[in-house]
Amino acid sequence: MSPETRRFHAVLRGYAERNDGTIALWGDSLKMDYTALFAEVAYRQQRLSDAGVKVVALALDNGVDAMLWDLAVLFEGLTCLTLPPFFSPAQRAHCLAQSHAELVIAEPELAGELRDAGYHQAGEFWRRSFTGRPALPLDTAKITFTSGTTGAPKGVCLSADSLLRVARELHQASHVTDPRHHLALLPIAILLENLGCYAALYAGATLSVPSQKTLGIQGASAVDAAQLLGCLAMRQPHSLILVPQLLLMLVIAAEQKAFSPQGLRFAAVGGARVSKALLQRAQRLGVPVFEGYGLSECASVVCLNLPDAQRPGSVGKPLPHVEIRLAEDGEVLIKGSTLLGYLGQAEPPEQWWPSGDLGAFDEDGFLYLKGRKKHQFVTSYGRNVNPDWVEAELTQDGVIAQAFVYGEALPQNHALLWPHRPDCSDAQLAAAVAAANSGLPDYAQVHVWTRLQEPFTAANGLLTANGRPRRDAIVARYQARFAPALNEETSS
Repeated sequence: MSPETRRFHAVLRGYAERNDGTIALWGDSLKMDYTALFAEVAYRQQRLSDAGVKVVALALDNGVDAMLWDLAVLFEGLTCLTLPPFFSPAQRAHCLAQSHAELVIAEPELAGELRDAGYHQAGEFWRRSFTGRPALPLDTAKITFTSGTTGAPKGVCLSADSLLRVARELHQASHVTDPRHHLALLPIAILLENLGCYAALYAGATLSVPSQKTLGIQGASAVDAAQLLGCLAMRQPHSLILVPQLLLMLVIAAEQKAFSPQGLRFAAVGGARVSKALLQRAQRLGVPVFEGYGLSECASVVCLNLPDAQRPGSVGKPLPHVEIRLAEDGEVLIKGSTLLGYLGQAEPPEQWWPSGDLGAFDEDGFLYLKGRKKHQFVTSYGRNVNPDWVEAELTQDGVIAQAFVYGEALPQNHALLWPHRPDCSDAQLAAAVAAANSGLPDYAQVHVWTRLQEPFTAANGLLTANGRPRRDAIVARYQARFAPALNEETSS
């Protein structure tokens, strides 16, 4: 085991030996104390050892089972590939093939998909043999694929020491508020929530891992608010990790007296830009929300506002395990807990990782983000989307001549469309959008669209001379079209 893995293992062993009955894991109904957790993880480690594999993929909904297998893979020193439930079948197949995952533990409904990918069932495991080895950096403990800036997301390879150092820092960051019950709202397959779960176990707290179905969450963005609020009311967690859209939902519910934040002690929010107005609304209601910032390539969280060091509008100060400086153009550069490399790419990572985000520090060391260097946007659910990818899908069937997709910090992706033919009906445009959506994961789909009154041209300033969209100019011109969704966060 690596040093950080040994430390984490020793902490869990200590809680198990104490044997005071503290609930470690609470699934939909099953509860398990730390003594049972430690024993069960050891049993599953042996099963993985007997299987004789190197890469294990987990395609499981949140639950006790998912967390036990995750810990077993970690402590056995194998490589864990996590597959979020909102990935499309094509994306899952790509991740499995590229990683050479010899063993998959998955939900029953993925059986047909796994057979199509060449796997055969052996008990609760799915097995497949591969020729050769993937280009996997030494000491890779976890492969987390980005949520898909293109149709084929890249695998970020991280060491156990990097992951667990971040988990330990998250535990220390929230320690002053002493959260004794963390509820995982996001899929455990998302790195941010995965590390939040480790942090809760580091603290010896209760970790609630109800299924996404129990929470009323479907895919990357569909939420049954009443069901989710009912689950929160019943479980009364002390800590949560939120994306901006979930924070907005809780704020609106609290304003309508449908949610009481009284029991919450620490709610971290990240994954996408959060408006200062929304943070202020949350704080007025007593929601103890702390904005942070991170990226998969740096093992998730690198900055976080803290109870004793908070500045709304900033993403907080750098955590102790990283250094951050700004390039000449303002790009945020990060050193510490960076990736080992990308799966399948031989090039070692740079010592200072270029984040792609522009930022500025204030005089007290709080970091403020100023936008992204490239065109990729991040939805209010924390999903990365490259608009070029979606626009290409929209314009491939000959109905739509021009498409512009925007969704930065929005709950819904909005497309501006110009048809090939003036006699094209709205129904035909809707059918073309539906056809494009059918091949996209839900977080990248177009949810709202507007028919343009004129095309983008160089003459009206919306295209470059070589025909590329001037994105900032288009957003500025059509701001009113996006405004209803934007104002959902800032209204009071």
